[in-house]
Amino acid sequence: MGGISIWQLLIIAVIVVLLFGTKKLRNLGTDLGSAIKGFKGAVSDEPAKKEQSSETDSAQGDSLGDSTASKHSVDEKEKDKV
Repeated sequence: MGGISIWQLLIIAVIVVLLFGTKKLRNLGTDLGSAIKGFKGAVSDEPAKKEQSSETDSAQGDSLGDSTASKHSVDEKEKDKV
């Protein structure tokens, strides 16, 4: 009763294509897709970097001693900020 039918959606799609053109819509879709892909990559990449740095810090702490490992972890944190 209050829903949008398929015919109404088709009419809206035709109006949008007529207003903006297919080239602009294609560019918009490409830009949106690359933005989403980049966002997903950044989100999934961030936890992997944190795990990698914590594993590196713990392995170096065992082999080098506490003072050297703590200095190294501070240096890495400063690099991550930049």
